[in-house]
Amino acid sequence: MVALVSRTGRHLQRYNKGRRQIVGCIPYRYKVTNQGSLESEEALEVLLISSQNGKSMLFPKGGWETDESKTEAALRETEEEAGVLGIIECELGKWSFKSKSCESDREAIMFPLLVKEELEMWPEKNLRQRKWVCVAEAREVCQHWWMKEALDTFVRRLSFLHQQQNQDFGSGFGPCS
Repeated sequence: MVALVSRTGRHLQRYNKGRRQIVGCIPYRYKVTNQGSLESEEALEVLLISSQNGKSMLFPKGGWETDESKTEAALRETEEEAGVLGIIECELGKWSFKSKSCESDREAIMFPLLVKEELEMWPEKNLRQRKWVCVAEAREVCQHWWMKEALDTFVRRLSFLHQQQNQDFGSGFGPCS
């Protein structure tokens, strides 16, 4: 667990060809609906957080510093901003964009994070709201095009994995075969 204070300053910030390096996560969980019925269904939900000014919703992200790996940085930023812990998965990709606030170039790397714990207290609890939403709502309200692309990449990956599991385990087996 990190201290209840977020890291600040840019003296350890990583840059690549003049672009500030950003890492972040798409925190997710499966919400079981109709539990106990034959129509039980797992619904994918992702966690969005409010920006510091509260005007937009986004996924947790922040600077990748020289004293940490990219996965360590992504986990730290997600804990500081969203107050969740979990299992980080394979990188979704890399996006280049201009920062809206200072018009400088950024390069972001995003990871899925399967959430295992939601903290009661976290460093930016008083600065941000967190909200679990379905994928469609996340696409609608997320303000950053590159985060929407990361979300689409994540959903495609999950769909592919589910197809693979169904092919591997679903053919030729069952109560009527």
